[in-house]
Amino acid sequence: MTLWVRFARQDGAEGFGTLDEAAGVIAVHAGDLFAGATPTRETLPRDAVRLLAPVRPGKFIGLWNNFHDLAARTGAAIPEVPLWFLKAGTALLDPEDTIRPPAGYTGKVLYEGELGLVVGRRCRDADEVEAAAAIFGLTAVNDVTALDILHADPSFPQWARAKSCDGFGPVGPAIATGLDWSALRVRVALNGRVRQDYPLADMIIPPARIVALLSREMTLEPGDLIACGTSVGALPMRPGMTVEVSIDGIGTLRNVMGG
Repeated sequence: MTLWVRFARQDGAEGFGTLDEAAGVIAVHAGDLFAGATPTRETLPRDAVRLLAPVRPGKFIGLWNNFHDLAARTGAAIPEVPLWFLKAGTALLDPEDTIRPPAGYTGKVLYEGELGLVVGRRCRDADEVEAAAAIFGLTAVNDVTALDILHADPSFPQWARAKSCDGFGPVGPAIATGLDWSALRVRVALNGRVRQDYPLADMIIPPARIVALLSREMTLEPGDLIACGTSVGALPMRPGMTVEVSIDGIGTLRNVMGG
């Protein structure tokens, strides 16, 4: 397994590399993360840099109703194809940064801990074998939602608007390669109290099929990010709360809810 991270040095210069968690060291790489990244032989202490979202997606795609347990509890039908929406690129938020609601918004803001798929190669009209090979790695996502915006107009649920506010897409802290997604769990804690804890094996449409089906409708490019949907336990956050999305092998995505 390899952990890829993006980082900012103290002078603001950005870079990427592989993280050795045990040693607390990043091996700096050059080139393209998805096409021939090469080690530079430079190493940096993890504590000497600020971790950034590990990918800058061209498309930030989210899924709804993709877990059997949640569908059973809500009475939703089991989908045969991904039920998806787009989040704005400006929703992306770095690990440890503050989640802030838009100016003037006083409604509920929900966390949704999710597995994220990072696309590593161009993918169009792919079968599931090709789609699986196109997945570069896995990351953690908090698909933050302004609930009152989502349902503000009874004639038109506003998925993209409710999920695209600036900073409503924390991602990270790393992209893990070589992990078996089906053996993992997503855990979300609010101020240290676990509120979500669900197995990814409960996913309705699994990662390779998600990518294959999406690629029939849109060309997926290296760096595109797909959040696989959440399960039970998504709740509102209040200002001052710390929300942590943890997936073994990937790490903990930690952010504070601002006022």
